[in-house]
Formats: sequence, C-alpha cells, structure tokens
Amino acid sequence: QVQLVESGGGLVQAGGSLRLSCAASGLTFSSYVMGWFRQAPGKEREFVAAISWSGANTDYADSVKDRFTISRENAKNTVYLQMNSLRPEDTAVYYCAADFKTGISRSWSLYHYGGQGTQVTVSS
Repeated sequence: QVQLVESGGGLVQAGGSLRLSCAASGLTFSSYVMGWFRQAPGKEREFVAAISWSGANTDYADSVKDRFTISRENAKNTVYLQMNSLRPEDTAVYYCAADFKTGISRSWSLYHYGGQGTQVTVSS
C-alpha cells in the first residue's frame, strides 16, 4: 500500500521559513517524479514544485520561484520543500504527490498518489 506522509507544517510569521517533508512508502521511490501542491481555503489546488526521479530537473510555479526549493533523498524515500521568505498568501494545506512518469507534470490529476496534507499558516 502506497503512503505519502507530509510533515513540517505550522504557523510562521511573514518572512520566515519552514521545511516540509514527505516520506513515501510502498513504492519504488526513485522511479517517481515527486510534486508539491497546495490548496488555500476557497481556492483550487495549485501546483507548487516538482522534481524528477533523479533530482536533476525541477519545476516551480512562478509565485514561489526563488523562494522555495524542492529536493529529494532517494535513500530515505523523502522529498522536501524548503520555503523561505514566506508570505501570508502562501497559507494553505500543502500536499505531496508521486507520479510514475519520466516527465514533470503540473497537473494534480495526472499524479498517481497523493498525501493527506500539512497545514502551513503565515501570519502578517
């Protein structure tokens, strides 16, 4: 059974940092593209970042580029999202997802597995 478990969310002041982690089990982690998505209250889920199976390729939404960094440790079956210079508009539930493809996708519906999410709240 595939499980993706996010952690690291919390409450932080604007300008602060958080690092999210997503621990995967039940799949060959190194074969999967991993992505981060977020959903704010009343809004649709949106793409944040993704990383190829090797870590060589990454993709970011314009809204987080130069502030967030996605990385992975295949030996630990874990993907990370380092979030710096946080803004109130980054407040959302953050989800990780796994996609068994060679290319990076920005569409949640194309990912095979998703986690339950972790809440990030940024106060002004």
